[in-house]
Amino acid sequence: MVTVTLLGTAATMPLPQRALTAALLSWQGHSLLFDCGEGTQAAAMRAGVGLSRLEAICLTHYHGDHVFGLPGLLQTIGCQGRTRPLLLTGPRGLEQFWSVMRVLAGPLPYQVLPAEMGSDGLWFEGGAEVRAIPTRHRVPSQGYQFLLPRAGRFDPARARALGVPLKYWKQLQQGKAVQLPGGPVVPQQVCGPARRGIKVVFSGDTAPCPALEAAARDADLLICDATYAEDELASEAAKYGHSTFRQSAELAVRAGVRRLWLAHYSPRIEDPEAFLPLVQSICPAAECGLDGKSITLRFEEAEP
Repeated sequence: MVTVTLLGTAATMPLPQRALTAALLSWQGHSLLFDCGEGTQAAAMRAGVGLSRLEAICLTHYHGDHVFGLPGLLQTIGCQGRTRPLLLTGPRGLEQFWSVMRVLAGPLPYQVLPAEMGSDGLWFEGGAEVRAIPTRHRVPSQGYQFLLPRAGRFDPARARALGVPLKYWKQLQQGKAVQLPGGPVVPQQVCGPARRGIKVVFSGDTAPCPALEAAARDADLLICDATYAEDELASEAAKYGHSTFRQSAELAVRAGVRRLWLAHYSPRIEDPEAFLPLVQSICPAAECGLDGKSITLRFEEAEP
């Protein structure tokens, strides 16, 4: 299962009830932070989630409202006893950005490993993968696609026929090969075809673009830029590299996403949910993202 928690949904400046952009994704004892706006630490405490065990911080771009929470967060998790390295990734320009953040964060008891994300993405134990999505903003930017695969259904009869002891079955079910005296046994030998996994997409700041739409195809959850609520502001959204509520909803429908969370609201939007009926008339799966909003996504048990 995968749990996603919104920590901040504001754009440009924080509001009393709305911190700047950040979202936490957790699965199987691992977690990723997407963006780290001002107030991320306090927002995490309000949401009841921890940030000390992060595998990576994934930045969409280097505008201040997405990164100003980073130095304080790095200091805090150091004070909490972290010693293992932390990966910091983002689009082009990361080295220059980190040269500034390193000074602000000060000495840390662990190593920060800055690395621009290439086409290969990031891989984690169990097959989870994070890929960068090229997006359309005023500066180099990218969104992120998280994929948690699911192996095919385990077939005990095939395992017995291959002489696999019971103690190794769980490893094969988890997608790991096992070594037996007669040679290795791989999951494909004892499992059926791969089943539908879990996909989550975090857009970052972007105008609608084909790459985001393609990456969000059939996603379980798309968290999408919705900086402007009114259709009349579409030209302003295009000018600054953002999306309107309608544009995000239309993209979600074209991509066939199962759930859409709008986020990154302009300070002029006092109540995002006031515009929700219009959005849901386009995309019934749409919801307004709010600070602290959380969901746990599970594999579909009905699948064969």
